[in-house]
Amino acid sequence: MRVGAFVLAAQFPGQGQGEALHRAVRTAEVAEESGLDSVWLAEHHFVPYGTCPSAVTLAGLLLGRTRRIRVGTAVSVLPNIHPVALGEQAALLHLLSGGRFTLGVGRGGPWVDLEVFGSGLQAYERDFPESLDLLLRWLREPRVSADGERYRFREVPVVPRPDELIDGAGGPEVVVACTSAKSVRLAAERGLPMLLGMHCGDEEKAEMVALWRTHAIAAGRTPEEADGAAHVSAGVAQIADGRTEATETLVKAMPGWLRQGLGAHVTVDGRPRSMRDPVAYTELLCGLHPVGPPRLAADRLAATAERTGITRFALLVEGSGDLAATEENVRRVGAEVLPQLR
Repeated sequence: MRVGAFVLAAQFPGQGQGEALHRAVRTAEVAEESGLDSVWLAEHHFVPYGTCPSAVTLAGLLLGRTRRIRVGTAVSVLPNIHPVALGEQAALLHLLSGGRFTLGVGRGGPWVDLEVFGSGLQAYERDFPESLDLLLRWLREPRVSADGERYRFREVPVVPRPDELIDGAGGPEVVVACTSAKSVRLAAERGLPMLLGMHCGDEEKAEMVALWRTHAIAAGRTPEEADGAAHVSAGVAQIADGRTEATETLVKAMPGWLRQGLGAHVTVDGRPRSMRDPVAYTELLCGLHPVGPPRLAADRLAATAERTGITRFALLVEGSGDLAATEENVRRVGAEVLPQLR
């Protein structure tokens, strides 16, 4: 079982953006010190839900500050960037970190980002498969050209080549955020592991893993290859001596952040959008994930692994909104939860 921290650089009410970013960096540093396997970095634009606009940039900083821990994006929003530009950055981080970088990509949402970056609504609604395939070719082939509906360019050499690590690790790992049957099939046909959201319970995640397996085998993967896919389950972790104490910590802090952060999203075309009730959503997350004493947290992670087959976790650990409390939370995950999973 591999447990990592999921870092949003969340800006809680009353906090500055620099405070949120500093907490994100410290969370990653403490995660390595505490023996966690990985840190996963979210990317958002123009909203206090997350103040990191470039997950790959923050990943580069953290890879330089750490020596062991794996650093991944969760996710880089592919419609907002040219796939070749993202591929070049991923290759650079993969090579210079000795293979410690994971590129997580996703479709994002119909947000105003599409207008600001000039990609347009079609990049979100139609072009994600083409962008993903171009990205994968850049990470796997020595020379690449494009002749698609969105991208067209002559053949150019891939520099630097991401498959030239001395240990033969190949290019960087790529995972895909999946929220629908369509995205599950897209990832499965390409043999890419899924990143499944923290709003999903074990039953829903198990269904998505089973669907992924079906599509992967239909696309030519062996059952053994399909069963070995290293999917990632996102969740929330808050460790305290009692379940009530841990829950109260999150219910006190997270709704204000969710209300402010999610409420700031603006759709590019004015389409109506609904938002979860922040308190009810926080309570849902507390019920689904390792929130409580260490034994309960370990049992919940083990139960999720048993029910879904997923053994990699990206856990939001900054739900208190407080730097010192976040550092303590990460240390308790490392010192009191991980030993029980081993």
